[in-house]
Amino acid sequence: MAKLVPTKPQFDYINTKAKFPALVAGFGAGKTEAAVQRCIIGKLRNPSTNRGFYEPTYDLIRMIAWPRFEELLTELKIPYKLHKSPLNYIDLGNYGKIIFRSMENVNRIIGYAHADADIDELDTLKESEAAAAFRAIMARNREIKPSGEPNTIGVTTTPEGFKFVYKYWKKDPREGFELIQAPTTSNPHLPVDYVDNLKAIYPSNLLSAYLNGEFVNLTQGTVYNGYNRDKNESEQVITRFDFLMVGMDFNVTNMSAVVFVYREGVYHAVKELTGIYDTPTMIHTLKTKFPDHNIAIYPDASGASRKTVNASISDITLLEAAGFECRAPKKNPFIKDRVMAANAAFDSLQVMVNSEQCPELSSSLEQLTYDNNGVPDKTSGLDHLIDAATYPIAHELPIIKPIAAVPFRFVI
Repeated sequence: MAKLVPTKPQFDYINTKAKFPALVAGFGAGKTEAAVQRCIIGKLRNPSTNRGFYEPTYDLIRMIAWPRFEELLTELKIPYKLHKSPLNYIDLGNYGKIIFRSMENVNRIIGYAHADADIDELDTLKESEAAAAFRAIMARNREIKPSGEPNTIGVTTTPEGFKFVYKYWKKDPREGFELIQAPTTSNPHLPVDYVDNLKAIYPSNLLSAYLNGEFVNLTQGTVYNGYNRDKNESEQVITRFDFLMVGMDFNVTNMSAVVFVYREGVYHAVKELTGIYDTPTMIHTLKTKFPDHNIAIYPDASGASRKTVNASISDITLLEAAGFECRAPKKNPFIKDRVMAANAAFDSLQVMVNSEQCPELSSSLEQLTYDNNGVPDKTSGLDHLIDAATYPIAHELPIIKPIAAVPFRFVI
């Protein structure tokens, strides 16, 4: 029988006793190979239960997973039969089934059960999609093992920025969540020039992720480059009777707000509100969520004329009538001035963000880029919360431009 020779990170991942291990690896470090080996070895150890194997798309199952499973099972001389679409499973005879599903549509992760699962490239999905897929897979992971051992779900992925895997395995790991990181250089079976080729074509921040398996901001040319998730991380939360400063962006059926508190010279973003239908709904939401707080609103100045609901009453008029103090300039500062003010505030640590309470704001700050015209890209949909957050920053911490003194002259 063939002999498996995993690398050190692969070995640690395959043999860990953690309920939810994650192997986060650089290109060529062998993460999918580790997932396949872990799946097969785990299946042989628990022949009376099913096992699930998940890829982001069906094409990856067909082009990557199945060929490697067939190759490895053949090498190990383990009899099997592959049942392709629509059944999508490998029958190992007395060793049970390995069920394959894509994560393209979580509504289709139904109608079966397993005791263990392996998820490949989880963080290539959008964060919300990864979270939904993980929950759906966990719901399928309910068969009982005769041995009494706990059920497990293993994850292998490249680090795709500060997304689902970062939050659950790196930033704030819960009990049973184990992170194993594997650099590309941990794999001795790569071509001798593989690493050099990567270094030649990828910038430094991408190399940290795709060569070293580290969680970094993967977007080049981000607008808010002064923001750093680790450096600007806040642990502050709203406490009773805090004075709240609320930045607000007006968009019909999609209003956004970011709530700040002030602590010892620093502004902390501690809550975000998204997808609010209109200004009356926003007013109701603020009064319901924060009944014991005085609130100042830093609105989009266009709200003095814009109306999300009533054709005769402006949004700012509605906010003031509801009893809120509105700190609105006559017109919004130039976008570049607001960007400069925010970046300077992030750099100087005058503004911090609780990324657990403001997850979309944190992600948006990391991902918003410039468009071809050199202005923040509004087509991405990332700008709404950022606009809400930066109105109070620009108001309280503006960039003060020096004014050159011009001597007075008499003209005769």
